[in-house]
Amino acid sequence: MPFLLALLLLATFPARAQHPGPHIMVPRANQGHIPPPPPMPSTHRVEHFEGGAINSTPHVNHNIWYGHDVPGDTRFHLDHPFPHGHFPHPGPGFRYSIVRIDPVHHWFWLPGGFYFEVAPWDWPICADWCWDCGDDFVVYEDPDHIGWYLLYNVHTGLYVHVQYLGL
Repeated sequence: MPFLLALLLLATFPARAQHPGPHIMVPRANQGHIPPPPPMPSTHRVEHFEGGAINSTPHVNHNIWYGHDVPGDTRFHLDHPFPHGHFPHPGPGFRYSIVRIDPVHHWFWLPGGFYFEVAPWDWPICADWCWDCGDDFVVYEDPDHIGWYLLYNVHTGLYVHVQYLGL
């Protein structure tokens, strides 16, 4: 009987190794990888497919950031960038769950009380995201629009522009 139990436990190790933990899910987008930060300066690329179809929605595929708005877009001009300071933990080394969402104001909170607002023009891209499904988001600094961040959904591959509102 102890031999059978030990054999059963050993058989479960390969299955557990495929899942990094109870709260961190393997990304489904970008070939299962968290992308590196977007390049600076970026270009407004659209993804082209066979047959002539294109995808200009802001997304990442094969670590290429598509659909990013060009530098100088007046929607992103802020007279006072970073009025609430800089978000202290951006980049691919930090994955976040959303602890609270206010869809009316387009606000969301990360663990620790950090909160952000989604740009009004990007809200239609993310309004139907599963905001409370676990560790699903990465915050990147926007290399082209000072005072803005990019919120990347690791399961859809889409990203939106957000502003940090502080603690």
